[in-house]
Amino acid sequence: QVQFVESGGGLVQPGGSLRLSCATSGFAFSIYTMSWYRQAPGKERDVVAHITSSGDTSYTDSVKGRFTISRDNAKNTMYLQMNSLKPEDTAVYFCSTVYMGRRSWGQGTQVTVSS
Repeated sequence: QVQFVESGGGLVQPGGSLRLSCATSGFAFSIYTMSWYRQAPGKERDVVAHITSSGDTSYTDSVKGRFTISRDNAKNTMYLQMNSLKPEDTAVYFCSTVYMGRRSWGQGTQVTVSS
């Protein structure tokens, strides 16, 4: 059974930083492309970043240069380092992968950027 546990969210002032973690279990983490998505209130869930099994990364334009996705295959864990946070980054952040042909999701962690 695929499981994800996101953590690290919270309230931060504009310009601040947070590091999200996604601890996984139930599948061969190291061979899967992993992703972070986010969903702001009243909006659709959108992709933030991907990281492949070989460590190649890609980002949505709005977070390029501010966010860094990474993974630790020994710990079956993915991370999202978020710097220079803006109010528009406020959302619930989810980790995700496509497993057995279906996109699987964690429960999400709330990130609120506000003064």
